[in-house]
Amino acid sequence: MTSAKDDARRVSHSLVDPRVIDPRQELVRHDDLGEDELADIIALLTSIREWREAEQRLNFESRSRMKLNETDMKALRYIIASANAGVTVTAGVLAEHLRISTASTTKLLDRLEKAGHIERRPHPSDRRAVTIAITPETHREIRRTMGLQHARRFEVARALNPEERRIVTRFLRDLSATTLTASAVPADDDEAVTPEQLPAVLPAE
Repeated sequence: MTSAKDDARRVSHSLVDPRVIDPRQELVRHDDLGEDELADIIALLTSIREWREAEQRLNFESRSRMKLNETDMKALRYIIASANAGVTVTAGVLAEHLRISTASTTKLLDRLEKAGHIERRPHPSDRRAVTIAITPETHREIRRTMGLQHARRFEVARALNPEERRIVTRFLRDLSATTLTASAVPADDDEAVTPEQLPAVLPAE
């Protein structure tokens, strides 16, 4: 007899198993797959879910330590990348990158400046504008966390051979294409998406 905790753990580990999440095969057909092939697909999707969860934990820990929200961190990463590329960052450029309003960008920059993460500096050629630069302390902290993580990912990607990289790249792009926006999700069960309407993860060659 299993405990409630064991049952909960079993369900948690089965969140990508169609036999558990779609037993009547209303969206995911799987009765044409052998047990080994189905297990391989589930293992792949489980690995993706584990990577996403690890990524979310890292981002949360970094943001919590630096007292930042997700948009703040995106802004800092963009400022660093721009500096490395020799590109000047202004409030307008940052607003466009983050897809937020000018007013929201001003509030964001005020918050980051007050926390000691960025500095506003005179624009080299436009007296009406200011540029945004990251402070050395924050730059070091982001390199120590997010930068190191990116370096490790690069090494994992480099360990693949060219054909493996092409397969993984195609798979991830096709997987991204399966994401439905909120406006595309049916309002009720009467308009449920059929399997034929879902884009294939790996289209036939």
